[in-house]
Amino acid sequence: MLGLGPRAERRRRALPAGLLRLPTIGVDIGGTKVVAGVVDGEGKVLEKLRTDTPDKSKSPRVVEDVIVELVLELADRHDVHAVGIGAAGWVDAERSRVLFAPHLNWRNEPLQQALSERLRFPVIVENDANAAAWAEWRFGAGRGEDLMVMLTLGTGIGGAVVRDGYVDRGKYGLAGEFGHMQVVPGGHRCPCGNRGCWEQYSSGNALVRDARELVAEESPVVQPLLALAGGAVEGITGPLVTEAARDGDPTATELLYEVGTWLGVGIANLAAALDPGRFVIGGGVSEAGDLLLTPARDAFRRTLTGRGFRPEAAIAHAALGNEAGLVGAADLARQVARRFRTIKRRRVERAVP
Repeated sequence: MLGLGPRAERRRRALPAGLLRLPTIGVDIGGTKVVAGVVDGEGKVLEKLRTDTPDKSKSPRVVEDVIVELVLELADRHDVHAVGIGAAGWVDAERSRVLFAPHLNWRNEPLQQALSERLRFPVIVENDANAAAWAEWRFGAGRGEDLMVMLTLGTGIGGAVVRDGYVDRGKYGLAGEFGHMQVVPGGHRCPCGNRGCWEQYSSGNALVRDARELVAEESPVVQPLLALAGGAVEGITGPLVTEAARDGDPTATELLYEVGTWLGVGIANLAAALDPGRFVIGGGVSEAGDLLLTPARDAFRRTLTGRGFRPEAAIAHAALGNEAGLVGAADLARQVARRFRTIKRRRVERAVP
């Protein structure tokens, strides 16, 4: 097992041994689901609950109600000491407000204060990619690295940096938005408002868009994929393309190869800027494994500045899968955990939306 780097180890030892063992709750809020789980000091998920994410047209209070319900149900069965929220959106540097969440009606939302008042637990709010990166650094594929970059490939590209035992959030808490680096001037339009963003070429959306464009052009090479989708273009999804590539479909393999190649190009740019020891690749698209990572590694080596005259960062597949965000949020919350009275806490009255 890899040990922590020397500076990271000092950081870990700064927490009291008892605190490191406290069970905490992590909540991962995405565009389609809310998952909450109790996590022990070794990163093991003891129990997990899941529900659908309320529609983004609903008020912030409705989402709070969902979080409170899941947390209180888990707290009834476990002696937990803090709650960490991993949110898909921009979180301020104080880890208290969600400045903007694309899938929820959160705009400068004081989420930490609202949940602390209702739950009577210490609560932290963290960007979901930051939480996933922390989990991989503590318990997964990033262990032992003093400087690690995490990339999560899903609908877009999320990113985070763990440096010397800390999540590097930047001055305003918004670091890690690597998916919006411009790689093709004047390229595909991105929902962020710009053109040619990296995530328009290396993400689940890019993979599906390219496959569906072949259908629109009536290309014969995509007919096996279309048949797998039941003849409906909307049935072509990222997991379906990945499954077809695993089964040897040449078009699906080529589509993943292209996404992987763009991934490697972007990683080379990040290596030039940050010089990490390891890149950890997670998110749903990463489930393609070597079908994605082999072309990524090849493109990285071809594109890396000073190639042949410098050390090359490792590119590793994330170890914790879909639980990384939940585990990381819970572990970050452990740093602010405090002991509660052993008597059963009074359940907080839930507000009616």
